[in-house]
Amino acid sequence: MPGPFTDYPTRTEVFDETVASDGAVRQTYEQVAEQFAALGDDDVRARADYVSTSYHDQGVTFDYEGEERPFPLDIVPRIIDAATWGHVEAGVAQRVRALEHFLADIYGAMQIVTDRVLPRHVVTTSSHYHRVAFGIQPGNGVRVHVSGIDLIRDAEGTFRVLEDNVRIPSGVSYVLTNRAAMTSTLPEMVGTHRIRPVTSYPSRLLRALRAAAPSGVQDPEVVVLTPGPYNSAYFEHTLLARLMGCRLVEGRDLVVQGGRVMMRDTQGLQPVHVIYRRVDDDFLDPVAFRNDSVLGCPGLLNAARAGNVTIANAVGNGVADDKLMYSYVPELIRYYLGEEPLLPNVDTWRLEEPAHREEVMDRLDELVLKPVDGSGGKGIVIGPQADRAELDALRARVSADPRGWIAQPVVQLSTVATMVPDGMRPRHVDLRPFAINDGEKVWVLPGGLTRVALGEGELIVNSSRGGGSKDTWVLSGDGRRTRVEPRQQRQLQVSSAPQVALARSEAEPAEQEQQQQQQVGQDEDGRGHEQPRDHQGGMPC
Repeated sequence: MPGPFTDYPTRTEVFDETVASDGAVRQTYEQVAEQFAALGDDDVRARADYVSTSYHDQGVTFDYEGEERPFPLDIVPRIIDAATWGHVEAGVAQRVRALEHFLADIYGAMQIVTDRVLPRHVVTTSSHYHRVAFGIQPGNGVRVHVSGIDLIRDAEGTFRVLEDNVRIPSGVSYVLTNRAAMTSTLPEMVGTHRIRPVTSYPSRLLRALRAAAPSGVQDPEVVVLTPGPYNSAYFEHTLLARLMGCRLVEGRDLVVQGGRVMMRDTQGLQPVHVIYRRVDDDFLDPVAFRNDSVLGCPGLLNAARAGNVTIANAVGNGVADDKLMYSYVPELIRYYLGEEPLLPNVDTWRLEEPAHREEVMDRLDELVLKPVDGSGGKGIVIGPQADRAELDALRARVSADPRGWIAQPVVQLSTVATMVPDGMRPRHVDLRPFAINDGEKVWVLPGGLTRVALGEGELIVNSSRGGGSKDTWVLSGDGRRTRVEPRQQRQLQVSSAPQVALARSEAEPAEQEQQQQQQVGQDEDGRGHEQPRDHQGGMPC
């Protein structure tokens, strides 16, 4: 009987996570393949259409070329086994710890420059290094409360870091909504896999934000600062505020009085202690940055400097997102932590260095060039896909501003089976795991956001370039739940003791399955999660 991956194409130079190069379905996908085959192609496509329709109805959209579109969710999950995820989790946490040390250092003593591990100009010439943030000390020492570390898998299946996002990383709302959508669309498939949950993210984030409150505040008021409904990530702002039970505010709702941040509401001015901001640095405080900004609030940085409010993530974190700085992160890990990097970088040429620049200029048609302060895939030039005019223009731009560019080889991102009009076909993916730092531990959300390039051969996965997403399943143990058949009803008999013993033995598997389900809903440390409440005190939807 043909299955969903019959005639599935593979390439030896690309690592496919679903099907091996010999055509065999990988172990993590065997059960998924069986279940898709049992459903049939028509049923699978009908369910995929349902997901798209439900996302549109719920407003799970993003801005694509000025048009609000449902964020495409592919019906085939991306599955990562427990051992592989353990390595990823440790590597992401290590990287976040090193970046925390780095940011504290460059906005303080700059010891890494004194020790000649990092050239001073690499920091000071970054467009995201803000001297107005120098000397501001966060409440509990945390600057990177939330991070999104973008990863790819190379041709050998090795996870590598593509870039760091420690300014205002976005996308976690899709992780939460993707899981909810897959659970309702494919309940039989979700129910037969032991998948680590993602629902604890809002409560984890709220806990970390409250822990970052200024010293002496017993019951901190946390707000989510949004640029407003016209922002492309507004759906995420509203979702997180609701799930954390926090106020969603705009800059006009805040005012600074006497060095303290206050929030306007129907009862007057209320104090604010922690601002989870989704507004870029340049628009956050018109006194310190752009004086024409109406998205922030005048005086926020002075309040933060006085220790009366915590801004999360911290102002000035963007220097760590600079793609030139990215090339130095392995050295940062060795310098600050005394450890070898667990997750390697993609090989990178620093075009500000003459030797690197000379080599890259001779190989423009072979490499990928990226602006160091770009995001969302903007400005990237893939040499093998560019024509002569594009390469000539790129050569001139690099020569005029070599500090503004890095070069990398064309990495063939791993592929995962994806539902397209022709059936199940491989499409390139990346992964953005999200990490939360509460000052005591860096916790990594199991899975994160898998973005998929929906066009055949397309390597840029960003939603702004037409990409979609997948629900990312991190398996626990062997990944499979024990199937427990429902127990038949018996007539009560009182004469025979062995029958009582038999009834007890039949009940034990059901009890064990219930314990497994409860365990899956707990943390790795065995503790359950208190669900956040909304403003009215009820449980979130």
